[in-house]
Amino acid sequence: MSGVRISQRARAVAPFHAMEFSKQAAALEARGHHVVKLSLGEPDFGAPPAVLEAMREAMDGRPMPYTAALGLPALRQAVARFYRDRHGVEVDPSRVVVTAGASAALVLAVAALVDPGDEVLIGDPSYPCNRQIAESFGARVALVPTTAGTRFQLDAASVRAHWTAGTRGVMIATPSNPTGTTMPAEELAAVCDLARERGAWRLVDEIYLGLADHDDAGRPPRSVLSYDPGAVVVNSFSKYFGMTGWRLGWCVVPEELVPAVERLAQNYFLCASAPAQQAALSCFTPESLAVCEARRTEFSERRALVLDGLERIGLPVPVPPDGAFYVYFDVGRTGLTSWQFCERALREAHVALTPGRDFGVHTAQSHVRLSYAASADELREGLARLGEFTAGLR
Repeated sequence: MSGVRISQRARAVAPFHAMEFSKQAAALEARGHHVVKLSLGEPDFGAPPAVLEAMREAMDGRPMPYTAALGLPALRQAVARFYRDRHGVEVDPSRVVVTAGASAALVLAVAALVDPGDEVLIGDPSYPCNRQIAESFGARVALVPTTAGTRFQLDAASVRAHWTAGTRGVMIATPSNPTGTTMPAEELAAVCDLARERGAWRLVDEIYLGLADHDDAGRPPRSVLSYDPGAVVVNSFSKYFGMTGWRLGWCVVPEELVPAVERLAQNYFLCASAPAQQAALSCFTPESLAVCEARRTEFSERRALVLDGLERIGLPVPVPPDGAFYVYFDVGRTGLTSWQFCERALREAHVALTPGRDFGVHTAQSHVRLSYAASADELREGLARLGEFTAGLR
């Protein structure tokens, strides 16, 4: 025995089951099996070509010192211009903080906002790491059950009903992981108004906003900053720009929060990767944005393929997604819990999925997340295997 004492914080953190199923899938692959991996939200496209070329240029042997803790000024300006050009929102570059992935942005934002004992409202189902980070800083996370009727998103009525004297903030993700659903703009504005009027902060995860459907006039969805400039917004280069392993993200924070976030960034991370930041400047060129928009269209086509396939199999999707690259389907008719369904689908059909247990408690036993970030060919193969698997269950 080493005598090492593991902290209560570390003991309290639940495993991220999507990653656990990926480990099992990797073990099957190591034994020579072809596993269709639909468990992780990792786009198969990779970074746009111009970004790859920019990284090659950056890694030519030149010195690569730390950047400022808040990020390269040129990249912070590029992100601010992106909000102006894409969403019609003026954001001062001084409010943009470049981080080592969106996870680091969440850590910084929560560290700056949460004191031990603060209650934070989060919808159920939702991305597990968001609540784990909040709880690590001492928050009391209140999971608010959502339904298909609210698109598996919070609404003003549910937030009002679950508000207590100890509520200090609300965390929202739109589009959502695991459901791929967006929150209607008027409902998001109403929730933000309610929280602001009660002196609470609003943290909005817009990591998948770039992959949300455009309206009938071809306009992209609005950022929450267009109607709540005081919200804290988290975003990432991982999803829309396909740069998952680059570990680069950003957050936009109110002006009064910048000094606190800077101090935290200096102490927690020093800075995000310097070469990744240099290369990411090429994300915002017309060439790269056109590539990303073409990929967004491809994801829409993959979504249609998956929704059609699940319907034919008899696995209902209570709310069709309109963003991200996830489908949240109901396995109740199979007679299996979501965990049993995912375990057997991996073992018997060699298809990796993620059980609802990752995302909360309300739909934990009945729903499964499928990621359609894989290629169309892999999706067809995965759906064919799931069809045979579920037919065998009947």
